[in-house]
Amino acid sequence: MFRTATPFMLLLLALIPLVGCEKTEPALKPEPEPVKSAPAPAPTPSTPPPPSAAPEPHHDCPAGSEGMGSLAKPCEAQEADRIMEVTWTGKMNDAGSPTFRVVSKSKLVILYGKIVTYFYDKTGKQLEVPAGSSGKPRQHQDCPGNIFGGVMQPGEKAVINFSCVGKSSVPEGTVAIEAEIQTVGFADAEGKHSDFYWKNEDLTPDTRPKGGIKASSKKK
Repeated sequence: MFRTATPFMLLLLALIPLVGCEKTEPALKPEPEPVKSAPAPAPTPSTPPPPSAAPEPHHDCPAGSEGMGSLAKPCEAQEADRIMEVTWTGKMNDAGSPTFRVVSKSKLVILYGKIVTYFYDKTGKQLEVPAGSSGKPRQHQDCPGNIFGGVMQPGEKAVINFSCVGKSSVPEGTVAIEAEIQTVGFADAEGKHSDFYWKNEDLTPDTRPKGGIKASSKKK
């Protein structure tokens, strides 16, 4: 037996499809934020070069020499130019050390010196200095430092036994001893330190004839 649909039922049937077929729109995904590139690192400033050393002061070199005047770059002379003259007296002291007569030809006070000493036999042949702690003979005996026992005044004359030129330095068969002051240091105002330096390497070759370089041999 069929039931007659009432108006209420008809209305209900009409609403059901509308409810069941309702579509839900999917939620929109938020757009990703654009990736920002990291800024390039600021360039590291290069390390500034260390300040250069102060330039060496230039000294007024003695006549006939040229240079800065420092120990590394002394006022350099050539050939037979001498600041000091050294002559063996022909005597030895009680300890067997040669005694030298030293004459300053400088107009300045001298504190530092380097003496180079040579030894010769009766024929004038240069003799080798006996081997010491170095283990081998040497052609000359050198002694640098404040070797004058104080300062040498301009024009001063002195008789000196140099501590580094002792009995053990004198070769057997020596009849003549000669020496040159290769380097000098001029004293400061207080006379305690060397202010600047002079040097002549021409005076002190390894092989040196007896008599050394004479003033008359200077080149024109």
